[in-house]
Amino acid sequence: MRPAPLLVSATLASFAVLSPPAYAATPAVQIVKVYYDSPGKDTRSSSSLNAEYASLKNTTGKAIQLERWILRDASGHKYRFGSFLLKPGKTVTVRTGSGNDGPSTVYWGSGNYVWNNSPGGDTAGIYRGSDLKKIDTCSWGRSSKAYTTC
Repeated sequence: MRPAPLLVSATLASFAVLSPPAYAATPAVQIVKVYYDSPGKDTRSSSSLNAEYASLKNTTGKAIQLERWILRDASGHKYRFGSFLLKPGKTVTVRTGSGNDGPSTVYWGSGNYVWNNSPGGDTAGIYRGSDLKKIDTCSWGRSSKAYTTC
């Protein structure tokens, strides 16, 4: 005896292979840490401002020129990179205050804190310079920590 066509269809449909969930690709430049609440009193001293920072990592196997790329917060404070080559697998730290840029640290040059540590938190975003395409973001609310890893 042959099974009814409808029964065969229903049985085969129950064995349909589900595709795996779509995972977002790792961005070429990823925000890996934001230290949004520098230790101690907020005195706006150079050491206090520079203890507030965002770290960005090149997740690719190629060097990436960050010239004209923008790091910004939700309020619109912007740091625009000058000529800076981020080597494969390396990290650059953008410190809020002033100092001398080097191979792994650059300075925003702000006299005020950038990243909010209020209960509402903040969002850091990195945008590619040529077309201002959003590459990565990292958001946080207030917690017992002074930083977030993204």
